[in-house]
Amino acid sequence: MNKATLNITDHDAVRLILLDRPEALNALNAQMTDDLTDAFREADADERIKVVLFSGAGKAFWAGADLKEMGTRTARPKHTFADLMHTLIDFSKPLLIAVNGVGVGIGATICGLADAVYMSEAARLRCPFSSLGLTAEACSTVTFSALMGHQRASWFLLSSEWMTAQECVDAGLALEVMPADDLMPAVMSKAQHLASLPLASLKTTKRLMRDPIRTELIEAMTRENAGLASLVGGPANQEALAAFKARRLPDFAGL
Repeated sequence: MNKATLNITDHDAVRLILLDRPEALNALNAQMTDDLTDAFREADADERIKVVLFSGAGKAFWAGADLKEMGTRTARPKHTFADLMHTLIDFSKPLLIAVNGVGVGIGATICGLADAVYMSEAARLRCPFSSLGLTAEACSTVTFSALMGHQRASWFLLSSEWMTAQECVDAGLALEVMPADDLMPAVMSKAQHLASLPLASLKTTKRLMRDPIRTELIEAMTRENAGLASLVGGPANQEALAAFKARRLPDFAGL
């Protein structure tokens, strides 16, 4: 079962959703937003599926928003980024993430919405929002503090610096670091272990853990999306995009 930007396969009761734009380092564009929203909704509704394993094809996990598309989109997508976030917040089954390579932007913040994150020893994460003249998203202003503590979360979201796989585990953002060649087989084994258990128990436990913070996550996502909307196309964002296209460092002096 393939969508334009995804490769989706079922392994008994585990659904593997792979981001599949390796030529663009799996960057998020409008088509991928549509495809991911549909894929997670379909997996949630499919009674044969108990667990979703999410990863990326190629050398990258998820390279954030497609900067080449930013500011040039003309067609209205079926689903918005907010639709995707609502879908992930409300996803009722266990979601495991295997970070196989670099994760940037949403490729880092998605980890805060997973039930367990496993990283290749070669993987690393970065929240580049400040360097793009933007702000954080995907509920990370809430989830990162809960997982990492306020100061470490603040630095990661504000500084645009990289975190290695081991630093992510030490911070509480990921559960385990694995050798690159072992990552997918090992995480699939963990997903299949969960899938051997009764779905009603898995869903009830996840609901009991998610319900107390669901409203907080939705409110955080709404605030973040408003903050992003206020900054997209602003002077700092324009300078960052111009610098990206010119392959130079942005100059934020005076901004």
